[in-house]
Amino acid sequence: MTDVLPPEPSGEVEPSFRHELYPYRGEEQFLSGTLGYIQEALEGGEAVVVAIPSDRASLLRGELADESAVTFVDTTTLGPNPGRLVGAWVAWMRERGEGDRPVRGIGETAWREARSAAHLSELRYHEWLLNRAFARSSAWSMLCPYDDSDEDQGALQSLSRCHPLIRQDGHYMRNEGYLTAEEYPFEAMNAPCDPYQELSYTHGDLAAIRSKVTQCATDAGVSEDQLRKLAVAVTEIATNSIRHGGGRGTLRTWSRDSTFLCEFRDAGYIPDVMAGRTRPTVDQIGGRGLWLAHQLCDLVEIRSTRDQGTTIRLHVDVTERS
Repeated sequence: MTDVLPPEPSGEVEPSFRHELYPYRGEEQFLSGTLGYIQEALEGGEAVVVAIPSDRASLLRGELADESAVTFVDTTTLGPNPGRLVGAWVAWMRERGEGDRPVRGIGETAWREARSAAHLSELRYHEWLLNRAFARSSAWSMLCPYDDSDEDQGALQSLSRCHPLIRQDGHYMRNEGYLTAEEYPFEAMNAPCDPYQELSYTHGDLAAIRSKVTQCATDAGVSEDQLRKLAVAVTEIATNSIRHGGGRGTLRTWSRDSTFLCEFRDAGYIPDVMAGRTRPTVDQIGGRGLWLAHQLCDLVEIRSTRDQGTTIRLHVDVTERS
């Protein structure tokens, strides 16, 4: 029921997936909007999955009195990478949608806890990707509360572009500012910090790539456990780059604000925007490299176009040593 399905062609077909943005200010508005949404679900025999910050979860739990149709999930177990969230929602909806039972989700991102501009950008991109991931799923819908108490209209507008619908006064309406383009307009990536290390690679250079990344990451303070995970992710991305990116590419590594980054550039093109976002099936051929990178790294940025090729950045948060 909750499988990620190919999006409908653009044009006259209306999306089945109901994806609503709910801007609110203060606890009273938060509760009125979310409780109203939950009540609609319960009256329709639907289950509800709630994935919101712990302080908001405590507020909502206090009003629900152990309602069995409502499940709270802890998103902190997923780590900081937004690239893991689509797969998580697929799993949560499958668990709650037994027998094709309709399910509603409430997902509030802790926007103010974004670790960097890149992280904030990927959080917004995730919201937009939800529309592509579940475009043909009429079996569930999602409400995305957003705390607008700081009145940052620029931030609200950026997020609004990722939601086809907006909820106000207990009803949802079409969002005229929704971004309907086939391609997402990413913000420009920050340039690598000087000094950065660079290595050109081709067939037979996997060992050299791993060695280069390991040395640079060690110098940047990446822990041994993180190094092991990064080595697997680097091997997967470099292998894909050589195999599908024209046989050669460029590796760059650098550090910025307690984060170690390694970047792979090649001439290849990744047409599937959902690549790496959903768990590969047992019998699936290929498609595991990006999935593993998302699971092993704290952030993964993917930029791919036919004319400019592909850039993939792997981020690893550097834990300060005592």
